[in-house]
Amino acid sequence: MASKAFMERQAAAIPVNQDPDVLAAAARMAGEDLCSISDLSSAEVRAILKLGHDVKCNPRAYRHALDAKQMVLMFEKASLRTRLSFETGINTMGGNAIFVDHTSSPLGERESISDVARNVERWVDIIILRTYAHDTITEMAANSRVPVVNALSDFEHPCQALADFMSLEEHFGSVKGLNFTYVGDGNNVCHSLMLAGAQLGANVTVATPRGYSPDIEIVTLARAKAEENGCEIRLTQDPQAGVEGADAVYTDVCVSMGFEHEATKRAPIFRPFQVNEALMSRASSGAVFMHCLPAHRNAEVSDAVLDGPQSIVFDQAENRMHAQKALLLLLLGGLSL
Repeated sequence: MASKAFMERQAAAIPVNQDPDVLAAAARMAGEDLCSISDLSSAEVRAILKLGHDVKCNPRAYRHALDAKQMVLMFEKASLRTRLSFETGINTMGGNAIFVDHTSSPLGERESISDVARNVERWVDIIILRTYAHDTITEMAANSRVPVVNALSDFEHPCQALADFMSLEEHFGSVKGLNFTYVGDGNNVCHSLMLAGAQLGANVTVATPRGYSPDIEIVTLARAKAEENGCEIRLTQDPQAGVEGADAVYTDVCVSMGFEHEATKRAPIFRPFQVNEALMSRASSGAVFMHCLPAHRNAEVSDAVLDGPQSIVFDQAENRMHAQKALLLLLLGGLSL
C-alpha cells in the first residue's frame, strides 16, 4: 500500500493530462506493441509509472477513458494476477475483456499465428498474450495492426517489471540509485527486471547459481541502458555478497512453468539461494522483499520472509492492475481527460 507521504506528493503533482512527459509518451506509444521492456525508452518507462500512480490515486478520473474498447486475452498458461488485473483494469475504465483459453491448444497449433492475428485485429483493439515461446509474441505483433502486449513469455515478463518498479517508487519515492538484488533463476522475470532497472537508473545485482545466469543478450542490452542512465548491472554466483546492502531483494520460483521436469535436479542447486531471514539480514535495514508470485513457500523463500514486515509482495500484486491500466491508456489513446 502506498505511504501517506507518497499519496500526498501525488496529489500535489502536476495533473497528468498536463504533464509534458506523459503526453509525449502517449503520442509515441499509441498503437504500438509491448513485447519487451526494451521496446520502451527510459522516458516511456517513467511515464507509464507516473501515469500508473495517478490512475491508482484518482481512479474515478479514468472511469470512461476506454469506453467501448475491446481487449482479448489469449493465454497458453494458467494465471491469477495477470488475467484478473488486466480484466478488472479495462473494465473499470469502460472497456471490455474477452478471455480465450489456449492452455490445451497452443497458439499456432489449430491455425497459423499470422492468420489468428489477421482475424482478431478485425474485432478487438488490443491483444494480450501469455505464452510459452517468445516467438509467439513477436510473430503475433508482426502480423497484427492492433497493439500486442506480452503478458508473459519464456523470455520476458514486462508487465510484472513495470508493477514492481511502481511498487518501489511508492516505497522509496525514487528508484534512481536504488540497490536492487535479484536472487535465483535468471529467467523471464529477471530479464525484464534488469532492463527496467537499467532504464530507471537503479543498480541491479543478479545472483544466480552457475549455469542459470540471465541470457547474455539481455545482460548486454541492460548494461548498455545502465551506462546511459548512470547505474550498474552486476552478476554474481554468491547470494550472500549479492544482497549485501541491498534496498530491495527479489526472488522468483526456481522452476518456471514449462520446466517442471527439472524440479528434482534444480532443488539442491537452488537451496543456497533461498531468501530467508539470514539472507535478508545482509540487506540494508530498510530493505523490502519482493516476489512476483505465486511463491513456493519454504522453497525459494521462507514463510518468515514472505509474510514478514519487509515483504511488499501484495503491493506488487495490486500494482499489476494500476501499471497495466496506465499501459492500456497509452497504447489505446485513452489519455484525453
